[in-house]
Amino acid sequence: MKQITLLQPQKIVFGTGCIQTLVEDYKKMGLQRLFVLTAPPIRPLIEDTLAELKSAGVNIEVFQDIVAEPTVNDFKKILEVARQFKADSVVGVGGGSVLDVTKLIAAFINSDQQVEDCFGTGFIKQKGLWFACLPTTAGTGSEVSPNAILLDERDHLKKGIVSSFLIADVAYVDPKLTWTVPAKVTADTGMDALTHCIEAYTNKFAHPSVDIYALQGIRLIAANLEKAVKNGQDQEAREALAFGSLYGGLCLGPVNTAAVHALSYPLGGEFHIPHGLSNAILLPSVMKFNMPANIKRHAEVAIALGCQPGKNDEETAQRGVDFIYQLADAVGIPKKLTDLGIPQTAVDGMAKAAMQVQRLLKNNPREVTEQDARDIYNSLY
Repeated sequence: MKQITLLQPQKIVFGTGCIQTLVEDYKKMGLQRLFVLTAPPIRPLIEDTLAELKSAGVNIEVFQDIVAEPTVNDFKKILEVARQFKADSVVGVGGGSVLDVTKLIAAFINSDQQVEDCFGTGFIKQKGLWFACLPTTAGTGSEVSPNAILLDERDHLKKGIVSSFLIADVAYVDPKLTWTVPAKVTADTGMDALTHCIEAYTNKFAHPSVDIYALQGIRLIAANLEKAVKNGQDQEAREALAFGSLYGGLCLGPVNTAAVHALSYPLGGEFHIPHGLSNAILLPSVMKFNMPANIKRHAEVAIALGCQPGKNDEETAQRGVDFIYQLADAVGIPKKLTDLGIPQTAVDGMAKAAMQVQRLLKNNPREVTEQDARDIYNSLY
């Protein structure tokens, strides 16, 4: 069996209402200057938590103006605010963009490195401040992954920084924080989490120790995403999605994603399409492209999605692709790139940009050429 390294937070707390555990844990550590990153819709959900920490003598600075798909320059402005505050700890409460910036603030606040010099794997030199992540979407899995994504304005491409120093000290996964997430965001982020699990399981570097996370994540998300989109107050569905997203995040460090994510980056970089939506619209087309490379794995994905076995693996795998098309339609994912405002004239440029994401393309079970990328994009017109 091939070697694998499993990276995850020292502590993961899961459960509805577990945000209270953050307060109890934080007060024991003796930290005094907490920099909190969040977003305006989330702020009311954490006011009681912040008040309790303040009453315990903690100085808190809240930054809530993070834009979706943050750029390198956006990050640098937030980093300067955190430095001026002299933070000794960082907490992120939000979706993937909030959590990614949280991880990078903790890593770079006392560093002489520049963030743009650390794109890729293993370039951050040392551990930064103590930090915790509290996801408010069941999507990116960033709370437990060693990855952070920023948009590099120099070439309008989203790029990843991967480092063991970007793994949170603690992840508090409180499904209650997802109850008020709008249906569209629930759909987009849920499809993102499902993509993590499917790409991890069908990946060239798939591993038995990660397969268990990937398959259970697929089962949970496939069975509950439509329910949560249609009724955001369905506590059981919300908990299942939060668990599925967590499992997807645990796949990212040891195995990571592949061509769906690589091809989605130009959609976000050039056209500012949300990350989850970009993955959602590409997922079934890339699965169809990848199927011949490992048909048995794709058939097993189909079974985990809840499909009935066909007369052979090819038929079963195709049922899995059909299920993804149906699920995407049921939760309101657009079918065509034109629905996202992306003209077909952009295909050549997007294909060229996607080829730069070899960090992920090398994981794909089937080689993706620039022409393959064009064909996949063109199939969505």
